[in-house]
Order: sequence, then C-alpha cells, then structure tokens
Amino acid sequence: MTQADAYREAYDTQGSMATIHQSASRLMQHPKISARVQVLIAARERAIVQSTLSDREKVLGKLREWMESASGEDSMKIRSAELLGKSVGLFKDVTISSDSERTPSEVASEIEQRLQQLVRGADPKPSQESPSTEPEPVH
Repeated sequence: MTQADAYREAYDTQGSMATIHQSASRLMQHPKISARVQVLIAARERAIVQSTLSDREKVLGKLREWMESASGEDSMKIRSAELLGKSVGLFKDVTISSDSERTPSEVASEIEQRLQQLVRGADPKPSQESPSTEPEPVH
C-alpha cells in the first residue's frame, strides 16, 4: 500500500492526487507516524515469515508421515523421501566444467584431426585398450 493509499483510507478526502500525495508525505515526516508505520511493516513481515515456516513444517511433517506409514516399496514412500531430500538440499545438480585454455588454431587443428579420423573410419577418441576381437581361450 502506498502512502497515498493509506492517506485515502484513513481520511475521507476528495482532494486531487497531488494534494493527497503531498499530505501523505507531510504526515510521514512526523517521527511518531513514521516509527509506527515501520513497526506495522515489520509486524506484517514477521507474520508472513511465520506463516511460511508454519506451512513448510506442515508439508515436511506430512511427507515424513507418508514416508514412515507407506508400505514396502510403495511409490508414496519413495516420493515422500525424495521430496524430503530435496527440501534439505540432498539432491543438487553439479556441473563440472574444465576451463582449458586453447587457442583457436588448436581447436581448429583438433577438429580437423577428428574429421580426418571419421572420414577414414577410425574412432575419433581411440581408447587406451583396444578390445580384442578374438575370444579368450577357456581353461
């Protein structure tokens, strides 16, 4: 709610918008009024936080209940455990990136080598151990 809205709600006024804004601004200059407004805003914010925490606890409690009461491999049990884990940050996507600094010419050279290997029918990333095509003898 803006100062002007609060002024309109508190006072039955038919004044112009400019007059309402000026009057509301003037009232907010009084230390007692601005202090009271700050107290009310803080109380509203605390109530929102309390409500959010209460809702979170209700949801987590219900998930715990379902997880513990579900039978065996019940999908509700598994899903409840998953959601509980997500709520405490157990499942986080991890991205590993390697910042190898290569010049554009090195990248171009690597691409050309891989293309040539593909054209020749070779594996572009040869493995360290090449698998043997012959079966091993059984003893």
